[in-house]
Amino acid sequence: MALAIVHAMTSSDRLLDLIQNTPDIHELLRSTFSFDIGRKQCGDGLKLASGAPLEAIAGEFAGGAYFLCAEEDGRRPVVFASSDGAGGLIADDLAGALEIIIGLEWRDCLKFSGGGDVEVMQVSAQHLERYLARDNPEIAEERARVAAVLSLRVVPVADLVIRLQEAASRTEPEYVVAEEGQAYDPPFGEYSEPRHGGWH
Repeated sequence: MALAIVHAMTSSDRLLDLIQNTPDIHELLRSTFSFDIGRKQCGDGLKLASGAPLEAIAGEFAGGAYFLCAEEDGRRPVVFASSDGAGGLIADDLAGALEIIIGLEWRDCLKFSGGGDVEVMQVSAQHLERYLARDNPEIAEERARVAAVLSLRVVPVADLVIRLQEAASRTEPEYVVAEEGQAYDPPFGEYSEPRHGGWH
């Protein structure tokens, strides 16, 4: 058991160190995938509602932050807290979280989830992928580059949606983010599509 814990702790550290020490991957994660290990201060003052500490590991452009939770069962779960007061679990470890971060427009997939309906999320994800490919024709190559350097898998979008929905659904009660005792909203948005014009 002790060996498993040591491995789990160093696996997160190894990934973060690899990002830090590989400038082109660091920049690609920052600019394309909005995972910036230079913005750890975004998460200052946040804990889990249980009082358990969170370790800020990265921020994103809109002011949200990514955190590692305390080790459990050989892994350190990853939670995200947005700047508008929503958050929750996105993966059971950092490698799994990064596969979602690079492989899926996951924040909007949660936003347009119909309250957490996996079928709604699948539809939203496909629309979001179409927009992303139009706006960034190199996205597939960029995903592959990051995955290769960090030894991650390039996972089909449909599978990532299932993984994200399952993780976010386990936010309560253990992974609720709080600030000064005030719990953040659940990660799932109520909309099924954009309110003005829908998907087009």
